[in-house]
Amino acid sequence: MSRIRAAVLGSPIEHSLSPVLHRAAYQELGLDDWSYDRFEVDEAALPEFVSGLGPEWAGLSLTMPLKRAIIPLLDGISDTAASVEAVNTVVLTEDGRRLGDNTDIPGIVAALHERGVDKVESAAILGAGATASSALAALARICSGEVTAYVRSRLRADEMRQWGERLGVRVRTEEWSQAAEALTAPLVIATTPAGATDKLVGAVPDAPGTLFDVLYEPWPTALAAAWSERGGRLLGGLDLLVHQAVLQVEQMTDCTAGPLAAMRAAGEAALRDRHH
Repeated sequence: MSRIRAAVLGSPIEHSLSPVLHRAAYQELGLDDWSYDRFEVDEAALPEFVSGLGPEWAGLSLTMPLKRAIIPLLDGISDTAASVEAVNTVVLTEDGRRLGDNTDIPGIVAALHERGVDKVESAAILGAGATASSALAALARICSGEVTAYVRSRLRADEMRQWGERLGVRVRTEEWSQAAEALTAPLVIATTPAGATDKLVGAVPDAPGTLFDVLYEPWPTALAAAWSERGGRLLGGLDLLVHQAVLQVEQMTDCTAGPLAAMRAAGEAALRDRHH
């Protein structure tokens, strides 16, 4: 019986948890003929890799630095992906088309929904990279008021305001030196690299709202640990990873509901193993 293939592409890729999550889903769904691998692919190598995909391929997950580079190689992308010019999911259809989507955005919304956060009146974003634009697109669906972005450069501030205009979100930008103010928002989404928010620990309020820190390694971050100690609602990078992967599995396999619990358990186990 021929195997059906899927994979995650990116560079660097060796630490990706996607294979762990997708394989757990296949096992839970009884998809014994499905395989999911990871490939080290950079922007220069991407066109050749994609053009070499045969009919046995069902889908691709894309991580840095390929989420924009993939777009010209596709036959179409969803409105969600177009809204942030980033594709993290490619479904290869039986008639040979390659269709791109972005499951990070609904993944953020679904992860928050799971924790009881369906609507907020305002929010703060720490950082202004690719994940920040996805966070803004997610907030366009759940935030009724202003989003304040705390950024390191004027260029990034301009970019975030432009994203806000495109996505229909009121964005105010502040300098990174003011980032401690972000922590009083009802929802804070931290999209910064490891260590970047450590200095904010002393500014966590006594009754914090919700923090969604998109890192999953190292976890918890110093900020996440302090937040949790003060009784705030906390989401981490694994929440985002699992929710966006569930949506990928649903699209690639045509299953109506990806097995969230099994995927999360596999991800948690893999992270524990890394630290022993």
